Amino acid sequence: MKINNLIMILGDQLDRHSSALDDFDARCDQIFMAEVREESAHSLDAGGTSATTSWSHKTRTALFFSAMRHFAAELEAKNLPVRYLRLGEHAYIGLAQALDAALAEFKPARLICVKPGDYRVRALLMASCARAQVEYCERLDRHFICSDAEFQDWSRGRKEFRLEHFYRHLRKQHGMLMDGAKPSGGEWNYDKENRGSFAASGPGSLVKPLAFAPDAITQSVLEMVQHEFAEHPGSLAHFDWPVTPEQAEAALQEFIALRLCAFGEYQDAMWMNEPYLYHSRISAALNMKLLDPRKVCQQVEASYRAGRVSIAAAEGFIRQVLGWREFVRGLYWMHMPAYLEDNALAALEPLPALYWNANTSMRCLQQTVQQTLDFGYAHHIQRLMVTGLFALLLGVDPKQLHAWYLSVYVDAVEWAELPNTIGMSQYADNGLMASKPYCASGKYIERMSNYCSNCSYRPELAVDSTVGAQRACPFTTLYWDFLQRHQQKFSKHPRAALQWRSLTRLSAEKIEAIQLQAQTLRTALRAGQKI
Repeated sequence: MKINNLIMILGDQLDRHSSALDDFDARCDQIFMAEVREESAHSLDAGGTSATTSWSHKTRTALFFSAMRHFAAELEAKNLPVRYLRLGEHAYIGLAQALDAALAEFKPARLICVKPGDYRVRALLMASCARAQVEYCERLDRHFICSDAEFQDWSRGRKEFRLEHFYRHLRKQHGMLMDGAKPSGGEWNYDKENRGSFAASGPGSLVKPLAFAPDAITQSVLEMVQHEFAEHPGSLAHFDWPVTPEQAEAALQEFIALRLCAFGEYQDAMWMNEPYLYHSRISAALNMKLLDPRKVCQQVEASYRAGRVSIAAAEGFIRQVLGWREFVRGLYWMHMPAYLEDNALAALEPLPALYWNANTSMRCLQQTVQQTLDFGYAHHIQRLMVTGLFALLLGVDPKQLHAWYLSVYVDAVEWAELPNTIGMSQYADNGLMASKPYCASGKYIERMSNYCSNCSYRPELAVDSTVGAQRACPFTTLYWDFLQRHQQKFSKHPRAALQWRSLTRLSAEKIEAIQLQAQTLRTALRAGQKI
């Protein structure tokens, strides 16, 4: 069988308006989609030589496969020719083998695809085409507001890349939250109003995010994933994610109507046994392209214009979509594949076992990791200032942390996750993305949550006063140890020097005690002991 074009659609490219389908001719073109085991447990390196492997959370795998099957069913309902390979119904372990076989069967003149969101997958597709002597035709991903070329133009000649500069550029270019030439409300950024925490009484009555009961397609996927990936992390017990554009749109509308009003003030807050609070839970739908980011931003702005939410709420949310999301993608493609290897702080500690089993007495980590294993979800502050902060202070190998984030969160696609981990969370890119390390003691977590009031560790203590007391917060111990270990690098840093200057308040004896306690923590974690 010979065709003109084989159209490759990946699991994070479920866009009804995909450029890959432009000029599609059902008489001589063929759509190809495949579920393969390797994408749920793959080496992070394009060459497949890395010992660091991403083991996909059961919920993440199920979400992608269910959304893919729904998308394929929609295409088939339009009488478009779709070759869809279901896991368990073919013998191919990886995407390369499946594509090699499809290219051999269909003998297309070219493979057409939208630019993948993963450098490794892009290299894989190009290599398959080279082996088959088939033209690789990569099309613009219209889902994104800023193209690769536009990001290159913006970045040209800049000594540093900062979100705020890029964000303002896009706001002006697209007229988003603008009143003429000025930003709506008079300010570009309302981040200072986005740092609220709850009173001791807590968040009060919360509206849970809209849940979607699994239909027959999703139920079939859940059963398959439970059988085929039984050894993978996570649970499927709470699966209720949107898997179609209609469901994703319903989730967005419900968020705008009921939770956006409080999102701005409380987006950084955390609370025991409350995974979602005022967050939208639409990042996975955005990253699979079930939602258009332009329309998401426009609808949030419309809610502000109608007086239903504050400028701080609307701007805080739009900054995440128009700002961070586009910014990290630009950085990813500008700096891959070297970005994956960045380790500016020479962090070499192994990722502690507690990240996979939540077996820790630290309430903040126990809550965040257990929530992650249960739901495949944690909001950005739980990721940055709990799991990410602990890894930074401990000195975890950033590639191992990257592999964990890519494994356990349902919205994890590499273009979005890697810069946030390597750059923002771990400062492994030496300040390319963030101007200084996001480091803090346990006092930050105490301020933003009720975790500490439910924990045996005390955030104000860096060392135990008596042998065997075990009251000093590991975050606080490791925070001061982090400052001491990296004093030479940051003591004269223009934005970090003030923080590092606080080391002068500590006596030599106190620093020595902190170093000893930090080393005790590292030794225990390397041995897999509970702390």
